[in-house]
Amino acid sequence: MDLIDIGANLTHESFRQDFDEMLARASAHGVGRMIVTGASREGSEHALALAQASGGRLFATAGVHPHHAVDYDEATDDVLRRLAHEPEVRAVGETGLDYNRNYSPRDVQRVVFERQLEIAVEVGKPLFLHQRDAHHDFLAILKRYRDRVPAVVVHCFTDTEEALRDYLDLDCHIGITGWICDERRGAHLRELVKLIPADRLMLETDSPYLLPRTVRPMPRHRRNEPMYLAHIRDEVARDRGESKEALTEASVRTTEAFFGL
Repeated sequence: MDLIDIGANLTHESFRQDFDEMLARASAHGVGRMIVTGASREGSEHALALAQASGGRLFATAGVHPHHAVDYDEATDDVLRRLAHEPEVRAVGETGLDYNRNYSPRDVQRVVFERQLEIAVEVGKPLFLHQRDAHHDFLAILKRYRDRVPAVVVHCFTDTEEALRDYLDLDCHIGITGWICDERRGAHLRELVKLIPADRLMLETDSPYLLPRTVRPMPRHRRNEPMYLAHIRDEVARDRGESKEALTEASVRTTEAFFGL
């Protein structure tokens, strides 16, 4: 059974020169379908185009990352609403709050987050969410919408046990990346992944970011790509005390149900 990468930024410029080869490497390492992350107006349009040209291997999300919230205008809202109705777009996002870098003012982030939550409610599709150093505000806003959307994934989870339990209490899914392989910042995740029910756990690379630090040999270019999802699966399976096969099957079934694949 081939793995599914729920978060791959395949619109990134680093993939332009070897896109087909990158997909071939993913296949060779047991990674089949991928969800291409839309994180801006242009990026969401590009993600949809990649999905439409993939013959059913790629799907997309459509949204504006909190870093780009300051660029969100009525034209952006119109585009996202249109994209969200496309069959290849399986979730609204990447959206949320990021108080770590504050590339967009926090009050603007909150407004833009809610506008995209409203789109998800309108189209009845899942949410693909980002949260960093903003748990209190993020949770408060999400609670107001949770019962009006079919499903939610907090992607690239890196937070605390308290935050994890808050999300699970809201019946959210959790996306785990190669951050778990970072002995400097992600070691706590090796215990927390044991707390995630199998039907709430999904795997992702967040390519080209977050190359797992335990990959050997380490590629010279240091670019993450979907082929390394198998490495993340192996690490998570070990931490959960499960076989690779069992984790693969559970995560694939969970992902298929979440995104309607």
